[in-house]
Amino acid sequence: MGRSYSLETFDLDFFDDAPVRHVIDVRLPVTPQRAWAEFTRQNTLDWCRAIKKIEFTSPPPYGAGATRKAVLGPGYVTLEEDFFHWTEEPEAGSFHNAFRVRSANVPGIRRFGEATQIDPADVGCRLRWTFALELPTDSKIVTAFSGPASSTVYKTIEADTLKHFANLLPAT
Repeated sequence: MGRSYSLETFDLDFFDDAPVRHVIDVRLPVTPQRAWAEFTRQNTLDWCRAIKKIEFTSPPPYGAGATRKAVLGPGYVTLEEDFFHWTEEPEAGSFHNAFRVRSANVPGIRRFGEATQIDPADVGCRLRWTFALELPTDSKIVTAFSGPASSTVYKTIEADTLKHFANLLPAT
């Protein structure tokens, strides 16, 4: 399977303080509950061209302590993820989770994680999806994760997500 490189741990404040951050903040034309169901199902993000596969490696129900494996791009990067925060308030339509990557099959990443927050909006729901990353300053992959190429990847993820939710049948 190849080598695995351990990443450093962090708490929720890293999503505000990370050296490299990208936030996707969009409205989705579905209920918060429907959006949350899509983001927390097995094989989620199958609509994103930048992601080859994501699978939960722990059994449902998912929550804090759940683990996933993600394969990015054409399959060169594999991440082992650990959810350390998970809050669901279905009556209020408010959902939030966060994971940190425990290990990756590529060197040069110090800390990496994502936080997903879904809340009601006037129409549908608001998705706030934060990517947080720290790389050693001498890392050769700094520009890959924080330069123009990474901006294109995030724009693709955002466009694919908007298209996916626009094409979903309304929840009944």
